[in-house]
Amino acid sequence: TPLIISGQAHSDIRRYPEADRIARQLKKETHFTVSEKDHSAHLTDAGVREAEKLAGVESFYTAGNMEWPHLIDNALKAHYLYKRDVNYVVKEGAVIIVDEFTGRLMEGRQWSDGLHQAVEAREGVRIKEETQTLATITLQNFFKLYNKLSGMTGTAMTEAGEFWKIYELDVVAIPTNRVLQRIEHPDTIYRTEQEKYAAMADEIEQIHRWDTLVTRSGEALIGEIKEETEQHIEFKKQGSKTSQSLPKEKIRLIQ
Repeated sequence: TPLIISGQAHSDIRRYPEADRIARQLKKETHFTVSEKDHSAHLTDAGVREAEKLAGVESFYTAGNMEWPHLIDNALKAHYLYKRDVNYVVKEGAVIIVDEFTGRLMEGRQWSDGLHQAVEAREGVRIKEETQTLATITLQNFFKLYNKLSGMTGTAMTEAGEFWKIYELDVVAIPTNRVLQRIEHPDTIYRTEQEKYAAMADEIEQIHRWDTLVTRSGEALIGEIKEETEQHIEFKKQGSKTSQSLPKEKIRLIQ
């Protein structure tokens, strides 16, 4: 999302409710078309004539009336392409945009070009003054305005190529203060979804019903701890009839 500097546009907000009233009376496919792929809505020739009649003007293409097609197109978008509680929410009498990637509310942000006002007219809330974009800059170009750049994150190594390509910055991995305790298990791939869920159920049973010993060599032993002393563990492997005594010094982890 780019950083945007916006300013107030000089427009008559009284036309938005009127455009919404006209849009509600138009018939889809006959008077207008909607393309979800292109995220657009446009009046047909028949729709222009019908909208001119509803607006009470002779022609949209004369001085003073040329904003009408754009206003009505936005009103149609508000009705057919923007969904309440998906693309936006209405909170305390205001339309608030929902970020499509994070689902967070974007307080203080507005759609430009009169679209936000069209949605407000649809919802019947107070219509704010329209804004226009005066300047934009991406976050990457904004950061490049600084003479010195540095940062720290736990996920930089996977994006090292991008850091060099955009900022010409090297990425250095700092070793951990202590030895990693995390066990890196290999990926497991199943042929079908049913096999995957069956394996998950088996693992859940294993965790809750059985004990697991991980040896220094990385081998995982599944079974039941019968007895534990300071030096040894009496362990019965799953499916075995007899138990065995294992030195504790050979065991790295007990689960």
